[in-house]
Amino acid sequence: MVSLSSYRMFQVLQGHIQPAPHRGRKTRLVTKDGRCNIEFGNIEYSNHFAYLLDFWTTFVEIRWRFVLLLFVASFTGSWFVFSLLWYWIAKSNGDLTGQNRTDGHVQCIDNVNGLTTAFLYSLETQTTIGYGGRALTGHCAGTIALIIIQSLIGVFINCFMCGVILAKISLPKRRAKSITFSDTAVICLEKGSLCLLLRVANLRKTLLIGSQIYGKLLRTTTAPDGDTVILDQVDIDFMVDSGKDNLFFVCPLTLYHVINTSSPFYELSADSLPNQDFELVVFLDGTAESTSSSCQVRTSYIPQEIQWGFSFLPIISRTKTGKYRVDFSNFSKSVRVTTPHCVHCFETDADQKNHNSHNQENQDKQQKLGIDNLGFQVIDIHDSMDITKM
Repeated sequence: MVSLSSYRMFQVLQGHIQPAPHRGRKTRLVTKDGRCNIEFGNIEYSNHFAYLLDFWTTFVEIRWRFVLLLFVASFTGSWFVFSLLWYWIAKSNGDLTGQNRTDGHVQCIDNVNGLTTAFLYSLETQTTIGYGGRALTGHCAGTIALIIIQSLIGVFINCFMCGVILAKISLPKRRAKSITFSDTAVICLEKGSLCLLLRVANLRKTLLIGSQIYGKLLRTTTAPDGDTVILDQVDIDFMVDSGKDNLFFVCPLTLYHVINTSSPFYELSADSLPNQDFELVVFLDGTAESTSSSCQVRTSYIPQEIQWGFSFLPIISRTKTGKYRVDFSNFSKSVRVTTPHCVHCFETDADQKNHNSHNQENQDKQQKLGIDNLGFQVIDIHDSMDITKM
């Protein structure tokens, strides 16, 4: 049986705890998973050759389906091209089936009597299988030169394709997949200041060395000369208790940005926030401890994903065995807390409290020292004066 008080408490918590809202459909520059939503248009045709000049980066960055297609095409294509050359040599020497052979005819390649056997010989040569059924006789100098060329080209293709596949597997952005940000950001009071908070977690036990966190506020502004600046960038500083550089990233961290006079969020309020048009992009840079490769994690928040007057639920606890446990079910959940309506309201209340506190201190001091009576006049009395008459 559930008591009435427990049921009421559940209703209260159910009304205050807010799960992560659905991701907004508004067009953004950086998606939640860190991809950049941008395309390039009206590029001159000659500039496309830059991708061919930097062919290594091009092959590493293309999709896996194209890498696999390139892998199959490079090997099968080279086998087929060289099979045509072996077929041409065999045909020129009269080694094919159906050609008129004279007595004492010397073959260049044994058992290559058609295009199919020429393809099999090309495959066996480049892959160094060597079944032994087909081989060079050594009586033709052209075959010796061709087998050297095919062996060198085969080694080059092997090395290149192995390098591309290894480079794609070890790309730093794969490590970034194990770094996650909270779905929403919140604005509440933190350490006596109005702050914007968000969470980031490392899903692996290996650390990110030299981690740095920073943000960029993207918005459309109007310059003093009247020009419209699209995607104007403003720096946003994020901190944790230990600072903003060299984070000890062993457990989820709550990052906060203090909203003060130097913050671009200074003029915002709880009512005006949903109507704003900006995008907050957050970056996390670090070096993977296991591979020593640098990686960057990105995400973004739009005004509809920033909750005013909420705070994140705690997620770190300690078990009976002494281990620390992270509950990721509450990673992006928040609870409503008492928060000023705007920054100016918070500063006004703080100034009023300071003023009242200062007045109270003065009153207490006057009660201890007494009150000066302005009707009295202070005069100096010299010791040499004799004011007593007999």
